[in-house]
Amino acid sequence: MFSMRQVPVPPGGWAGASRQRRPAMPRPRPVEPRRGRDCRAACRGPEAGAGGVRPSGAAALPMRALWPLCLALGAAAAAAAGGDGRPSAERSAVWGPGLRAAAALPARYFYVQAVDARGLRFTSSPGENAFQVKITAPEEQFTRVGVQVLDRKDGSFLVRYRMYASYKSLRIEVKTGDKHVAKSPYILKGPVYHENCDCPQEDSSAWLEEMNCPQTIPQIQRDLANFPTVDPDKIAEEIPQRFGQRQSLCHYTIKDNEVYIKTYGEHVGFRIFMDAILLSLTRKVKMPDVEFFVNLGDWPLEKRKPPQNLHPIFSWCGSSESKDIVMPTYDLTDSVLETMGRVSLDMMSVQANTGPSWEDKNTTAFWRGRDSRKERLELVKLSRKYPEIIDAAFTNFFFFKHDENLYGPIVKHISFFDFFKYKYQINIDGTVAAYRLPYLLAGNSVVLKQDSIYYEHFYNELQPWKHYIPFKSDLSDLLEKLQWAKDHDEEAKNIAKSGQEFARNNLMGDHIFCYYFKLFQEYASLQVSEPKIRDGMEKVQQPDDDLFPCTCHRKKAKDEL
Repeated sequence: MFSMRQVPVPPGGWAGASRQRRPAMPRPRPVEPRRGRDCRAACRGPEAGAGGVRPSGAAALPMRALWPLCLALGAAAAAAAGGDGRPSAERSAVWGPGLRAAAALPARYFYVQAVDARGLRFTSSPGENAFQVKITAPEEQFTRVGVQVLDRKDGSFLVRYRMYASYKSLRIEVKTGDKHVAKSPYILKGPVYHENCDCPQEDSSAWLEEMNCPQTIPQIQRDLANFPTVDPDKIAEEIPQRFGQRQSLCHYTIKDNEVYIKTYGEHVGFRIFMDAILLSLTRKVKMPDVEFFVNLGDWPLEKRKPPQNLHPIFSWCGSSESKDIVMPTYDLTDSVLETMGRVSLDMMSVQANTGPSWEDKNTTAFWRGRDSRKERLELVKLSRKYPEIIDAAFTNFFFFKHDENLYGPIVKHISFFDFFKYKYQINIDGTVAAYRLPYLLAGNSVVLKQDSIYYEHFYNELQPWKHYIPFKSDLSDLLEKLQWAKDHDEEAKNIAKSGQEFARNNLMGDHIFCYYFKLFQEYASLQVSEPKIRDGMEKVQQPDDDLFPCTCHRKKAKDEL
């Protein structure tokens, strides 16, 4: 168990689109020798951006003549920024949902952007200790909050904190040196509730606004378009008859903000993830009365086509051959709920562990995993044939007979964060979609993604050649696409950056909570009869092991009426 005062960096240890025509791209820029990259770093001033600057006409100079000029220019830029290259306390920016008391998350977070004295943003790290954050509860003797400042190495920092008790107010101090940054200290006027506090916002529209949720989510609209109406009485009878004997299902009813469940099938252990997100939601916001079925297996279930009688099934993965209603995966859901807790990989930790800079990454394409699809076997065979191009290996065998001569040797698991030592990340399906894609996108390597019939809740918002490089499902053009990336290094770097920005802006904890709530809210509006607590259902209890119970001001006010 980590200290309440300081949470250690998680150790890692997780490994486990339609075909697009390639767009025309500019001619590749000649690759500079190593010393040229060092020169760019030396020349980098606050105005230079990630790539640094080069004096006019410098390309024609020999490197030994350019080097002193670079050093002089770098010194001049630092002097112009204030002489020491440090962030400006007044000009640096602080923002994010973790500065709003009502935006309750398992791990709250906000951002700090380093800006110099002239108002120019840093584009590389000013040092991991450039900013200090202290969070206290002014009216309490002790503050039970774990805090971590994550250096994203691009001039910005992600500050996350997990509360283990609720407070009347919180004081968040952000400093650089002995100076408060931006509008620090930030006072969160409470109550400020921790994750286990059962205090739902009765007004769902107010909660949506507090969480800054989008008005509409296109994937939800696409999925629910197959179900103009939903009859709870009808699906309660028909879905168990159709799927209950062969599949693992959970039948849920949320009534008066309480969660009830009945399970079907032998393997229902994965219900823990669905139970957890539903309980967390009902602690935060008044959920609509709703009745639905969750598929606990890997594969989507509803393969009928209109005008057949389609049944609404919620799944963690969708496909172009099915009509399931897609939710964020159990893996991503769990990482959001357990951030700064028991998980070793989450969307925040990845952002601080993206490996070397782009120029310093290994230029071999990388993949690790298990043998859950035959295309993975082909990938490993390619790696054995072209080891200087692809480093792909199995960490264990389960689905296919192990042939050491073709697919071996089995290698040890490595930290997921070590994936980012490599410039090119190969994402290839497992039993269904490979659930590691959110974390790969959040790094600063470029993702090469296999064309696939399977998708997660966010895939349809990704654009090939903008957020990732596509390759054919049978891997027939993978070597070609890798060569393109090597020949177009700047374009590949920009694709990696766009993918990273997408993950940062769409796959954080608040986005996942918004997605779930909007999904259930819109699905509930399709119901033509009242959801019921059916025979055989049991109540899913809220956790009762909280060491620091809270007093909900909303419930207190209600009781006093």
